[in-house]
Amino acid sequence: MGFIFGNIIFYLTLFLFGSYLLLGIFSAIALRKYLRKNSYINYNSLVLSPLSPKISIVAPAYNESKTIIDNVRTLLSLYYNNFEVIIVNDGSTDDTFELMKDAYDLTRVNYYFDYRIPCERIRGIYRSKNPSYNRLTIIDKNNGGKADSLNAGINICHSDLFVSIDADSIIEADSILKLVKPFLEEKEKKVIGTGGVIRIVNSCDVERGHIREIKIPSQILPRLQVLEYTRAFLLGRMAWSHLDGLMLISGAMGIFDRETVIKAGGYSIKTVGEDMELVLRMRRYMAEHDQKYEVTYIPDPLCWTEVPSDLKSMRKQRTRWTRGLIESLRTHRKMFFNSNYGRLGILGYPYWFFFEWMSPLIAFAGFIYTIYLIIRDSLNWPFYLLLFIFVYSFAVCLSTWAILFEEITFHKYKKKRDVLKLIGIAMFEPFFYPVHTYFAVRGNLEALRGKKGWGTAERSGFNKKKKAKTRSIENDTDINQ
Repeated sequence: MGFIFGNIIFYLTLFLFGSYLLLGIFSAIALRKYLRKNSYINYNSLVLSPLSPKISIVAPAYNESKTIIDNVRTLLSLYYNNFEVIIVNDGSTDDTFELMKDAYDLTRVNYYFDYRIPCERIRGIYRSKNPSYNRLTIIDKNNGGKADSLNAGINICHSDLFVSIDADSIIEADSILKLVKPFLEEKEKKVIGTGGVIRIVNSCDVERGHIREIKIPSQILPRLQVLEYTRAFLLGRMAWSHLDGLMLISGAMGIFDRETVIKAGGYSIKTVGEDMELVLRMRRYMAEHDQKYEVTYIPDPLCWTEVPSDLKSMRKQRTRWTRGLIESLRTHRKMFFNSNYGRLGILGYPYWFFFEWMSPLIAFAGFIYTIYLIIRDSLNWPFYLLLFIFVYSFAVCLSTWAILFEEITFHKYKKKRDVLKLIGIAMFEPFFYPVHTYFAVRGNLEALRGKKGWGTAERSGFNKKKKAKTRSIENDTDINQ
């Protein structure tokens, strides 16, 4: 029995690592193609062009008083010629709204809009008396959660494209230019959504909503997550975009075709994984209406967000991700191995089902069975040590590969010692996998019990050490592949 189970685990491991290797190869091909094509693009022409589409930037805000002013300032200073910023105050219980009202001299205005997507009651629309802030619109509404706030923002904006971001994130000045490019290049297929790379701001020097110096996080947990994000975005998302199997655009930042989102029903308020669920629903809508479309991804670092720095906050985040994954997969189970949905149905959905949802459960069963064999003194130690060396070596190589991708492309970490620190943490990270497995199993148990909602987490803010409770720490940057 032990021999059979050991062989099952071994071959599953081979299959899983084989998929990672293939994703890495496809990602390398797609990344090389993107960089070669992008080297001839003059983004300044997009800024100057009167044909550049108008874009609405929608940012939900709930109890964001520690960072809201700096982040609004950052949004208003984006390098683009035709955009508006819509901040949705989702019934904050702190002074988030009052801070914005004072800082930007807001006054309530009459504003026509239609509830094309259901959302909680909008109490008022506010604009600034200062002409310098004529791009800014503030929505004050009853609390309904992030998805509900995004739906409110979509109802208010009149642009063909909108950008969904987190109010507690910092975005690059030229991010809109890069996000909008796939929409301008669309030919036979309609682009319905585009995402980009999310990076970690922990320990970076931030001043007035802008990053002055990029640094590796000083704490172990955020540093581990730098590896996760680099691996997931550069090796995972890039490959799935190339394979037309991308089913997630991170909630921290993404751009969407507004009309397609409305026709698909907007963001779902019934799941904590509204970002994944929206992409799946949009893709289902387009496929079921026989419309040619694509969801794209660009590898440029566009957005910086704060990640959990303690195990409690990280546990809440990861269990929430697991619940969101389960809810999205269950809602759209019709796509499972369904060729009517193209490569998403044949490749993308099954991959997430087996390797993102089921794999941690199988790993947990493997841990339990290994402990059982050790207690009974029945463990095949030569086989076990061989398997451990194989898994450990591959994991370190995969992370090192991701670091190499980062260094030869965007090279955000300028200091050599920062790169060495990443390689060092890559050698430690495999020993942290049981913790991730525990988080995934706990998320499954929470989903089984029917747990809903975001919960609270600790965040220190970009400039201060004092912690404050918010609904979430990322609202929600799911970095699964």
